[in-house]
Amino acid sequence: MRGIEGKVVVLGSRGVGKTHLVTKYIKNTLHKDIGPTIAASFFTCKVLLDDVKIKLQIWDTAGQERFKAVAPMYYRNANAAILVFDLTQHKTFVDIKSWIQELHRHVQEPMILTLVGNKLDLLAQRTVTHDEAYLFASSIGATYFEASAETDQGLEQVFLSTALGLVRLADEGKSHSLRQFNSCDSISAYTNNNTALSHTYAALSAKNDNAAFRLPYVHVGIPVDGDDERKVTGVGRLETPSWSIGHIAFGEEESSSCCW
Repeated sequence: MRGIEGKVVVLGSRGVGKTHLVTKYIKNTLHKDIGPTIAASFFTCKVLLDDVKIKLQIWDTAGQERFKAVAPMYYRNANAAILVFDLTQHKTFVDIKSWIQELHRHVQEPMILTLVGNKLDLLAQRTVTHDEAYLFASSIGATYFEASAETDQGLEQVFLSTALGLVRLADEGKSHSLRQFNSCDSISAYTNNNTALSHTYAALSAKNDNAAFRLPYVHVGIPVDGDDERKVTGVGRLETPSWSIGHIAFGEEESSSCCW
């Protein structure tokens, strides 16, 4: 079985719900008393997409201005970025532009971009329209989803889309930092295999009735509406991953029971 390991950074202003989105997806729990992230927290999540295993190394970065000076160390060698804003706070949407500029300054290789409008459960209070966010996502080459850590709406699509994007990035062979391997073997040279991509494409396409749905392309993203919540056979998290909510900078990761 083919395997891919990619680094994902989660960016956005303070209070938009970055940590809530990540922990709710990974652990299926919502801790409302979590304080602001200090510098960064580190998580791992293993996703199985048909016959492809993807290990996501997720760096949940702090949104406070005082930590921006150290943020570039977390962008280094990132393969994907999840950019989060609060649907009820328009300024957090405007702030996404500065995060994009940061990525352009510090990331040299192509990467997958996903824009997420969080707090969809507060729909009556929204200040950012779907069309406004959709058009902006198109302009920066990102896919777009609206999500809620409170209700789980859109969460699965955000991370599956990111994982699928990493598969496409691997197949295009444009990223030297994206690690690839076979089953339980050590990280090794990658042998091109388009069969796995076609399987994963079919899996997520079946999840969305929109005929315009496509896999996210590197730098040429096509926004996807994340309203369809149907489950798909062969797509999902491989296991409950190890994680550390208090992990700061480059601390040690808890060992995983999975062979890879």
